[in-house]
Amino acid sequence: MYLWFLIGFAVLSAITFILYGADKSKAKRGKWRIAEKVLLGFSFFGGAVGGVLAMLIFRHKTRHWYFWAVNLLGLVWQIGLVIFLAAAF
Repeated sequence: MYLWFLIGFAVLSAITFILYGADKSKAKRGKWRIAEKVLLGFSFFGGAVGGVLAMLIFRHKTRHWYFWAVNLLGLVWQIGLVIFLAAAF
């Protein structure tokens, strides 16, 4: 069962990574940007690994403390859930 959560987190992380990359690209070109609440929402609700990796690789949103906070809190609860489910099954 927890395998489905891992797959879900992997898919959401990939989407989150792509969203951060797209937002960075749009920022460089002066185009319409992806809303911060969308980036933060995807990070917190399953895509924290992708969010953290994107922040480090694209060097995007790294100066905003709340992006670090949301991504790290998301990472903690997502890892905690996987550990809990792995131990339960």
